[in-house]
Amino acid sequence: MFRSHTNGELSLKNLNEEVTLSGWVQTIRDKGFMIWIDLRDRYGITQLVFDQDRSTAELMENAKKLGREFVIQVTGRTIERVSKNPNIPTGEIEILVEKLTVLNESQLPPFTIEDETDGGEELRMKYRYLDIRRNPVKDKLIFRHKMAQKVRNYLSEEGFIEVETPVLIKSTPEGARDFVVPSRMNPGQFYALPQSPQTFKQLLMVGGMDKYFQIVKCFRDEDLRADRQPEFTQIDCEMAFVEQEDVMNVFEGMTKTLIKDITGQEFGTFPRMTFADAMQKYGNDKPDIRFGMEFVELNDLVKGKDFKIFDEAELVVGINVEGCADYTRKQIDELVDWVKRPQIGASGMVWAKFQNDGVKTSSVNKFYNEEDLAKIIEKFGAKEGDLMLILSGNEHKVRTQLSALRMELGNRLGLRKGDVFAPLWVVDFPLLEFDEESGRYHAMHHPFTSPKPEDIHLLETDPGKARANAYDMVLNGNEIGGGSIRIFDKDLQSKMFDLLGFSKEEAEAQFGFLMNAFKYGAPPHGGLAFGFDRLVAILDGNEVIRDYIAFPKNNSGRDVMIDAPSSIANEQLDELELKLNLKA
Repeated sequence: MFRSHTNGELSLKNLNEEVTLSGWVQTIRDKGFMIWIDLRDRYGITQLVFDQDRSTAELMENAKKLGREFVIQVTGRTIERVSKNPNIPTGEIEILVEKLTVLNESQLPPFTIEDETDGGEELRMKYRYLDIRRNPVKDKLIFRHKMAQKVRNYLSEEGFIEVETPVLIKSTPEGARDFVVPSRMNPGQFYALPQSPQTFKQLLMVGGMDKYFQIVKCFRDEDLRADRQPEFTQIDCEMAFVEQEDVMNVFEGMTKTLIKDITGQEFGTFPRMTFADAMQKYGNDKPDIRFGMEFVELNDLVKGKDFKIFDEAELVVGINVEGCADYTRKQIDELVDWVKRPQIGASGMVWAKFQNDGVKTSSVNKFYNEEDLAKIIEKFGAKEGDLMLILSGNEHKVRTQLSALRMELGNRLGLRKGDVFAPLWVVDFPLLEFDEESGRYHAMHHPFTSPKPEDIHLLETDPGKARANAYDMVLNGNEIGGGSIRIFDKDLQSKMFDLLGFSKEEAEAQFGFLMNAFKYGAPPHGGLAFGFDRLVAILDGNEVIRDYIAFPKNNSGRDVMIDAPSSIANEQLDELELKLNLKA
């Protein structure tokens, strides 16, 4: 037996008991006549003591040879600590060691295994197995586990059945690039890794499963950022014989339950916002409503005043930053530089102030007199002490730019608090979006999303105006889940493929299996998928998902720990009948 107890469970109730513990050496404090060692495992820390008055010379000598991260086993007696540590559960006791066994020695780690470490992110990712020993990472992985259990329990109690779907599937055009896998037994042909189990969950509804879910790995070959990984996890769900309200009620209930269980916060009915309103008020379809700064459109007030930048703009729009009229010129110039960065792309920014002394001023006083400025400030609903920031240009671009500025200010002003939650449903998305470059429509969500019943006739006359029977759940400015009522009628699905530019042959080649299934009595069905990694991070008060994944990739999509992706041997290429044609 390597241990009788873990390193997080002993207390004064175990006084004078003989115990056996195992774990890693966290710290060593050697006073010569006495040695204290903190022994660590997943469950906590227990202090060990070696005392020359009570320990043998051999034991003292062996203790002096220990190093950080050595794996050891000790047997000893539980005694009361003289200097207690109220910050850990075992802080009232220590183990007077009687026997010491070194199970494995350790090299000096490349960074300190402490809550606050000296290791940079790339170094810690290279030695991720060491990083996991640190409480901040370990606790996040345990939190993820608890979340997964809560999700499974909730959905199981709601009558959902967990079904696994294939990982080696067919490549289908669903937006992002597929990761592909060559088939040795079928030369020249490839599997794809699923971007989602979309068609399989629809087939499960055709199969009569009624309510399906799985916590499933998905794969998308796309550019990375803090909340995106090439392989990620979804809570994937589908229901038969449902309408939009049925699906939204179930998953609103699940989200309420998770938030309450984890934070104690309770919510009533989640607010709803149309896609059009979200874009108009916040410039994106996943608005953070923990704070204000709604967009204010100014075209009717600012045009025709000989200020060319505004006169030639498709849209002039701004936000009111409450209480920031005391921003210095240096601070405002820094914001101007921020919006002019290539990632944002604004050509500049205009500001106006309603100062605490009642004075109204702006960076364009030359073009707008006191009366004009008063009208602009009134349109913002500003009060003394407020700062207004205004962008102009192409409508779509300027809304995106102002949205980014709004979120940046939310971060800088401490308005995006991790322990405050603001859930929201966004509904009534466009069904289709027109791509000028390709000259055809693309599905806003995916090709299987049903139009709203009252908009089906628009597919014949004005497809761009048709709304999707779709819904996204937003939490704290992040889309945590999205879904739709699906098309279950083969003729309507065929019409959708036509609008998306698929020929009959292409549609049959890509989705013939689904269309054939619809011929055998497909029920009305719909579903939703949550981004599990993102949901876990947000409910733990963060937005970066990487630390909630045991072995994540870096921003280049590399696993620096195992050095993947990597080249493969020529023999493997020959076996797969593949030939590389790398560009110089």
